Amino acid sequence: MLVLALAACAPARTPPAVVDADAAPKLRQNVFSVGFASISKKYLGDIALGSMALEGLKGLGAVDPALTVSRLGNTVTLAAAGKTVGSFPAPGDDDAEGWAALVLKLSRAGHAVSLELREADAEKIYEAVYDGALSNLDIYSRYAGAEDARRNRAKRQGFGGIGIRIRAEKGVVSISAVMPKTPAARAGLRRGDRITHIDGYATAGMRVRQAAGKLRGARKSRVKLTIARGGEAKPLRFAIKRAHIVAQTVFVSQKDGFVTLRVSGFNKNTALGMAEHLRKARRELGDGMRGVVLDLRGNPGGLLKQSIKVVDLFLSDGQIISTRGRHPDSHQHYEAGGDDLALGLPVAVLVDGKSASAAEIIAAALQDRGRAAVIGTTSFGKGTVQTVIRLPNDGEITLTWSRLLAPSGYAFHGLGVRPSICTSGVAVDGRNVIAKALVDSVKTAATLAAWRRVELDETAGRKSLRASCPAERRKASLELDVARRLLNDRALYDRALDLMEDTAEANQ
Repeated sequence: MLVLALAACAPARTPPAVVDADAAPKLRQNVFSVGFASISKKYLGDIALGSMALEGLKGLGAVDPALTVSRLGNTVTLAAAGKTVGSFPAPGDDDAEGWAALVLKLSRAGHAVSLELREADAEKIYEAVYDGALSNLDIYSRYAGAEDARRNRAKRQGFGGIGIRIRAEKGVVSISAVMPKTPAARAGLRRGDRITHIDGYATAGMRVRQAAGKLRGARKSRVKLTIARGGEAKPLRFAIKRAHIVAQTVFVSQKDGFVTLRVSGFNKNTALGMAEHLRKARRELGDGMRGVVLDLRGNPGGLLKQSIKVVDLFLSDGQIISTRGRHPDSHQHYEAGGDDLALGLPVAVLVDGKSASAAEIIAAALQDRGRAAVIGTTSFGKGTVQTVIRLPNDGEITLTWSRLLAPSGYAFHGLGVRPSICTSGVAVDGRNVIAKALVDSVKTAATLAAWRRVELDETAGRKSLRASCPAERRKASLELDVARRLLNDRALYDRALDLMEDTAEANQ
C-alpha cells in the first residue's frame, strides 16, 4: 500500500501535560472556559452553554464507561457503576468559567474510584470532554489536540521542512516528489531516491509518519540524509537546511492552447501559485492561449480567503460570495476587485461529488456570475464556514460559525453546486454530453433555476434536485475532454453560459 506524506512539518513536538497533582489546574480550567465560551458565542445555531457543557461532562464516560454524569434541577452528579461519587451545584447557564471549574471537580472526584481516569493524561480528558460538548452540533465542528492542531496549522500556513513527499513501501522509504524551489530541489534530491538514513538513523522498516518525524524540524536547522540512487555505486550524502515550506496545491498542464490548472486544496499560497501559472502561460502562449480549465474534482477545500482570491483572478468586479451566521463578525460580503488574468477567454470549472467548501465557492461564484461553465457532477454540498479557536493548551476547536451564500443568494450547504453540463453516469463521448445538456436546455435551465429557489429546510426538494445530476467521484479524463470541446467552440460555450442567464431571468 502506497502512502504519501509531506516530509517535514511543524517545529519539535512538546509532550502534553498530564492530569495529576503536579499539573497546573489553572491551565486545564482555562482550556475549558475559553472553549465553552467561544462555542456558545460563535456557533452557527443557538446553543445553551449549560446544556453543551453538561454534554461535555458526560464525555468523561469515554474515558471510563463506568462513569456517568447527570443533572437533576440545580445539581450535577457523578456516579461510578451506579453509585454516587459526588454532587455539585450546577453553574449558571451562561457561566463558562463555572462549568470549566466543574470539569476539574468531577475529574478529581472520579480519580478516587476510576483507574482509567487516574491514568488519563490531560489530552485524553480534553478530547473526551470536547467530543461530548460538540457531539450535538455538526460533523465539521471538532476538537484537535496540540499535536494534531500543529499539523493542521502546518497544512494551512506551511511548515519547517525541506520540500519532499515520501512514501514507505515494503520497508523502504523513498522520495515520491520534490517540490520546486525548495531546499530539496536546490540540493539535487530526485524523485525515486531511496532515503536509507536520516541524521544517522536507518529508515529500514520505518512508517511514513516515523520518517517524516525525523525530517521535521525548526526552520534553518539542518538535516543529514543518506541516499541510495539508481546508477550510483556509492551512497550519496546531503546536509540540507530546512526552510518554511508551503505545500504545492496548483498543478498546471497545457494542451492545444488550453491551460489546465488542477487544484488539490487551498492553503495560504494557492491563489498566488495560480496567478503565477496564469501569467506564465500568457507569456508563453501569447495569442495562442485559448481558454482555462480549473480542475477542482476531488478538492476537499481549505482556506476561505484563498478561494475568494482565486475567484478574484477571473473577475474584476461584482459579488463573489457572502457569509451569514449568528455572531456579528460572521457576516461578510466579498466583492471582486482584481484583474481577469484569463483576459476574458472562456473558462470551465470541473467539479465532482468530492469537490467541497472552497472548491464549491469558486464553482458557484464563477457560474452565477456567468464567467465559467461548470462541468461534472453535483458537488459535495459543504456550504458552511468554520472558524478556528486556539486554546491555551495549543490545541484548537474548529467550529462552524457561518453559512455560505452564492451571488444569486442560494445556500449550497447540503445541496452542492449543480453543473450546467452534467457528466453523471457517463464514461465516454464528451460530444454527446454537451449535446444532451444543450438540447435539453429548457429543462436544464429550469433545474438550475429551481436550484436557486429551494429553501434551506426543504430537505426533500434538495434531495430531488441533487438526483438530477447525482454526485459521483470522477477521476477519468471525460470532464477534461468535455471542457476542451466546449471551450474550443465559442458558440457552444456561449450557449452553456446562456443557461445561467435563463436562470437569472427566471429568478427575477
